[in-house]
Amino acid sequence: MYFISLASGSSGNCACIGSGETNIIVDCGISARSIEKGLAAIDVTPDMVSGILITHEHSDHIKGVGTFSKKYQIPVYGTIETLAAMKRSPYGKAVPMELLMNISPDYSFNIGEIEISASEVSHDAAHPVCYRLTDGIRTVAMATDLGEYDITTVEHLSNADIVYLESNYDPEMLMVGNYPYYLKQRIDGAKGHLSNEVSAELAEKILHPSLSHIILAHLSKENNFPEIAVQTYKNMLNNCKDRVVCNAEITVALRDCPSDVIRL
Repeated sequence: MYFISLASGSSGNCACIGSGETNIIVDCGISARSIEKGLAAIDVTPDMVSGILITHEHSDHIKGVGTFSKKYQIPVYGTIETLAAMKRSPYGKAVPMELLMNISPDYSFNIGEIEISASEVSHDAAHPVCYRLTDGIRTVAMATDLGEYDITTVEHLSNADIVYLESNYDPEMLMVGNYPYYLKQRIDGAKGHLSNEVSAELAEKILHPSLSHIILAHLSKENNFPEIAVQTYKNMLNNCKDRVVCNAEITVALRDCPSDVIRL
């Protein structure tokens, strides 16, 4: 199984996960051309993509979905509310109706040899979710764009080999930054984003010996630095109350270009 982040941040989000003959894209928040270029780096052509999973309808997650899905006739999966909101957007209206696939957080489903389950998250969108993908041997669990977490989120991320988790902002940088007050409130609110500290707190609850990679995602360009986010995680690992043996590699998903591919 492999995982690659093609872009991660407020300017666009897109990742690709695959196993065997199945390749799945999670979010299309960058241009179709950028997706094609990113896939080419791992020798995947668009006609090899089996499906597109959409977490929610904000533009940084669907910017390229209309063009990419229509051009290559790739099914697009999401909750019924997310897909409806996506179709009302100028970015998603081009997706043919026959390619829209409704999913429910209550049921898992398969695309090729990969089993997928969705979990609801707290964010200011129609019906946002995050995804967990497994080929029966290895598992990738993802969670971004959530203002808070609960036991369901912890369960969703548990026992995965790769965890792709939001670490959006440093609270002090956010508070002293130039954002208007309403936007600071939104980011820091229950339907906003996870701070470095809360992200690390969540990660501590899902540590286990087989966790090989923690990828910090959706870092704010204005309110965070990769070094701060990574150090927050290192502090958590050093002070872990349960002293779980975990040697997971901690990396940061790049904002506007592909990260290194992880193969398990």
